[in-house]
Amino acid sequence: MSLITRPFKVLGIQQIAIGGLDKRKLQTLWIDMLGLDLTGTYKSDRENVDEDICAMGVGPFKVEVDLMQPLDLDKKPAVQNTPLNHVGLWIDNLPVAVEWLSLQGVRFAPGGIRKGAAGFDICFIHPKGSEELPIGGEGVLIELVQAPEEVVKAFSALAAQYA
Repeated sequence: MSLITRPFKVLGIQQIAIGGLDKRKLQTLWIDMLGLDLTGTYKSDRENVDEDICAMGVGPFKVEVDLMQPLDLDKKPAVQNTPLNHVGLWIDNLPVAVEWLSLQGVRFAPGGIRKGAAGFDICFIHPKGSEELPIGGEGVLIELVQAPEEVVKAFSALAAQYA
């Protein structure tokens, strides 16, 4: 058990993001074969992404699955590399989490806290640490997502059942 006291909680998985050269192939598996619901789309030149937003599960326990392809193969970020692009985690208090994690030496990707594709405030833990900020995702990009109040309450109620 960790002796660190942190002022926030990771509540659960908010999303996984999968990148490929052609999202139609991803659609065949995730939508056609596995039956995920297509709930939206998102395009961003700045983020070099053309993305389908899919969902599995319901209510506050819904998990988003983003199927992504690059708008331009020659630009960065290269959302198709690696195919498991990032994991998104619900956070109960994102600003507090970012402040505390930064003080602990966690390196964040450029861009700070901002609105993400699904409309929630987000930021990213960089996949690699640096000399100044040595803690990174060890090769994995990690998105921290501000959980809406109904998600915080649902996870708190679920946790109370097992306490």
